[in-house]
Amino acid sequence: MSDDPRPKHQRISQDLQNAIATGRYGVGARLPSEAQLVRQHLVSRPTVIRALKELEARGVIERRMGSGSFVRRPEVSDHHTRQLGLLIPGLGRTEIFELICGELAGLARSHDYSLLWGGATHASLDANPNPNLTAEQALEICEQFVKRGLNGVFFAPFELVAHREEINRQIAERFRQVGIPVILIDRDIGPFPKRSDFDLVGLDNMAAGHLLAEHFLKLGCQRIAFVARPHSASTVDARIAGVREAFVRRGLDFPRDWVRIGDPKEAVFTRRLLAGRPWDALLCANDYTAAELLRSIQQQGGRVPDDIRVAGFDDVRFATLLSSPLTTVHQPCRDIAVAALRAMLDRILDPTLPPRSQLLTPTLVVRESCGTYIGTSASAPGRSAGRATGKVLKT
Repeated sequence: MSDDPRPKHQRISQDLQNAIATGRYGVGARLPSEAQLVRQHLVSRPTVIRALKELEARGVIERRMGSGSFVRRPEVSDHHTRQLGLLIPGLGRTEIFELICGELAGLARSHDYSLLWGGATHASLDANPNPNLTAEQALEICEQFVKRGLNGVFFAPFELVAHREEINRQIAERFRQVGIPVILIDRDIGPFPKRSDFDLVGLDNMAAGHLLAEHFLKLGCQRIAFVARPHSASTVDARIAGVREAFVRRGLDFPRDWVRIGDPKEAVFTRRLLAGRPWDALLCANDYTAAELLRSIQQQGGRVPDDIRVAGFDDVRFATLLSSPLTTVHQPCRDIAVAALRAMLDRILDPTLPPRSQLLTPTLVVRESCGTYIGTSASAPGRSAGRATGKVLKT
């Protein structure tokens, strides 16, 4: 067993729930016997029985005397309409949502649900959803989902637009009015650190900001700035709070104006940011912002990481393809999808559950842009390994 502080029976029940959510055990499938679970988890039989009873109480499984334990079909009000919706306004702008949604589609099918993509006319992965929805389009899709009477909706609230909080709340509250469960993906509908009363699944962004800042502080960087676009999501504020906490815990003073808001593509913004070379490192709200900033720095004759160090968040595919491969924090997209579907099924089965947040543990991926490999020859094993995939460090 692991060093997980949870009671053993809870760990076993969670492992089984995850296996069911990922489709390893489909509806009607028989779970391993009590004896098999005892051997697999190295626990006593009463511990296994307690774990199975917990799943039975939640309506996840059905225990049949003399036959074993079987996965139950989720009970919904209308068995003829087993549809879930995806309302992801920034789908075409943020790679992580493409990965999360792709995983959700497969997981939904394994539980006999179809998945409607916001902007598509039917439930198909081959459909062509609008990649960047406007507020008007999102509200229209919201009404379409309401009309179809979906069993639940996964919603990634708007960012990078004015009045985003008002729009996000209007959408979420509309679903609540008609009794459609909402699972928020990645971010809340309001500002950090406030929490709405909707279920939320995403990365622990405050821990992620702290993790990245600690890495740079250990490298000797103390003049650290955080770069973000206007109207960024609440996740960015959480990352900033994590960076701030890293400074506080070390008893360090904050550099003046260390949070810089602007467009990294704009030469004026970049020139002001770099004027006088006041920074050792620039932590960016996400990899996309980091990539554009890195390009702007190079256009102005700067070198990353020799002149200044840069990092981002998300670990998207192009992070390894930049001229200076990007140090970043990995987004566990599959795990987010698994947790989101589990939260949705729980909410459908029991609408009276209290609002819950599931924040996943961040993982640091170290590559050249942070300067870890400065002074290492290009042929050295550590440098070549960093170029290829990056060194992964977990909290």
